[in-house]
This record gives sequence, structure tokens and C-alpha cells, in this order.
Amino acid sequence: MNFESLEDIANHIVSEGKGILAADESTPTITKRFDTIDTESTEENRRDYRELLFRAVGMKNNIGGVILFDETLRQEAKDGTMLSDIIYAQGALPGIKVDKGIKPLDSSPDENLTQGLDGLDERCAEYFSLGAKFTKWRAVIKQDGSFPSDDCLKANMEALAEYAKIVQNNNMVPIVEPEVLMDGSHSIEDCYSATSRALEMLFNSLTDHEVNIKGTILKPNMVTSGSTASEQANISLVAEKTVKCLQNSLPDDLPAVTFLSGGQSDIDSTAHLDKMNKISSNPWKLSFSYGRALQQAALKAWSGNVENETAAQEAFSHRAKMNKLAALGEWESSLEN
Repeated sequence: MNFESLEDIANHIVSEGKGILAADESTPTITKRFDTIDTESTEENRRDYRELLFRAVGMKNNIGGVILFDETLRQEAKDGTMLSDIIYAQGALPGIKVDKGIKPLDSSPDENLTQGLDGLDERCAEYFSLGAKFTKWRAVIKQDGSFPSDDCLKANMEALAEYAKIVQNNNMVPIVEPEVLMDGSHSIEDCYSATSRALEMLFNSLTDHEVNIKGTILKPNMVTSGSTASEQANISLVAEKTVKCLQNSLPDDLPAVTFLSGGQSDIDSTAHLDKMNKISSNPWKLSFSYGRALQQAALKAWSGNVENETAAQEAFSHRAKMNKLAALGEWESSLEN
């Protein structure tokens, strides 16, 4: 696949309702996931699991991009094919997580700042040579009473903008992920406020750093109640609040918003996305960039057993198709049966 511009890459990833498979779990994170299915997290097992996802029938026509961890971008399949080439063969593009995780913010130690700008230019040049077409950087925004602080938002949005510019200079599309966490007892109104502040600061920073917005993808949280809030907003309210927040914060020339699932269930993350696409028409596409919400059923079906690979692929393919339908506003709950 040849692309003339960053805009072409971004538009390919979300073409015809396609979205992103987030398969960029770090080794400690995927080890925790494997622990839930009593499977050892060896390099071979990680390879086998990801290979079964990438070879699934449901990749084609439903998934436009796959975010990888460093190990996976360099890995070969059992038959010697590069895993990235399997992704290309399915019509999707390989991408790579480039941030280096979080550390406490000096001015507000209960909040975090994402690391990884040191050496990022060199790493991006290598990732591009390995076939990556896009990248991802996640900022982690805590909301709880006095959080997020202005210092936290400013530092993280500045880092996201610096990252995005470096990535574009290396001919890849940056995914900017300012995740306002669901964790906590906050109301949906609190989440709306924190998300609005984050997005406004982010796009001001992107503009200041002369980032090409047409060659950028936003990966935000949805506007929801806190995970432990006594009152949980329903699907319609989450969709309405999220769309309103985006409409008030985003420039028209952004190609796509690919939501993170952020701890939502498989069905909720699909239902919320579908409802947003049913209630509004926007200049940017609303799609998905899900990890657990795409993989959980497949992981459970596989359980580390080669004999279960077909069942795992079917589970993944179903979720990929459901989320494509949601990105088109064509999903119905009856399709889950």
C-alpha cells in the first residue's frame, strides 16, 4: 500500500467504518491478562496469541490499523512471516506505541506525566524503517476533586504536541491519546469538564507546535460517570455528552476520533459508539481504538490452548464486525445473539 500523505494514512485507518485494534500491551500488562487465563507470558505465547488475532477473518474490512508493542513489530509468525506483513495482508496498517510510561509530576506528585521524548526522533526513524505507518502516545489524566490540575494538563498536552510533531517529521501519523480516567466516583458533568479542558489545551498545543491536524488522529475517552459513581449515566446521555464535548472542542479538519474503551464492557463500548453515530453528523469520523473491548472474549476463548484458536478468532471477528457497524451507526443489540 502506497500513501501520498499523512492524510491518506489517517483516512485509510478509518475508511468505511474501520477502526483500530490496540494490541500494544506492555509485557507486564499482557502478563496480567495471561494470568487471568492461567497462561504463562512467554515470548512464544505472546506471539501466538497476537498472530491468531492478526490472521482472523474479521481483521479484513473491519480493522484499519493495529497498535503494536515494540516486541511485536519485530516478531515473526510461526511460518517466518513478519507479523507486520500479516497485518498489511489484511488491509490494515501496523502502528507502534512510542511513549515510555508515566512518572509523578514534579509540581503535583499525585498526578502523572508521560515520558518518552528523549530519543524519540531516532526511535521513530527506526520504527518507520520497520514498516510502522502511525504511532500512539497516551497521557493519563486523573480526575478526583481538585484533579486534573492545570499543571498536569499543560505538561501532558505540551508533551503530546511535541511527540506529534516529531512523529510527523518521520512520515508517520500520530495518535494523540489524552485519557481522562474513568476511575473514581465523579459525575458525568465532572468528566465533561475535565475532558473539555484537556481537549482544548491539547489542540491549542498542537496548533502552537504546527502539527498537521489533517494527519493526526485523536484517541479520547468517552464522557461517562466515574466507575464507582452511585449514579451511572445511560447510553443516550453518554453519547450526547461526548458528542457535545467534541463538537465544542475539536477543529473540523481533524480526520477521525477513535475512542478508547477505558474499562467499559464489550457491549457498552459498542453501544455508546453506535449511539453517537446515530444521533449526530460530524466533520470527523467517530470510530474505535479498543484493546480489552475487542480482545477479552477472544482471550478467554483461547485460554492459551492451540486447539481453541479458531474459537478465539471467531470471538474476535464478531467484536470487530460489531464495532465496525457501530462506527457506521448500524449496530443493533439483537446482532449480539
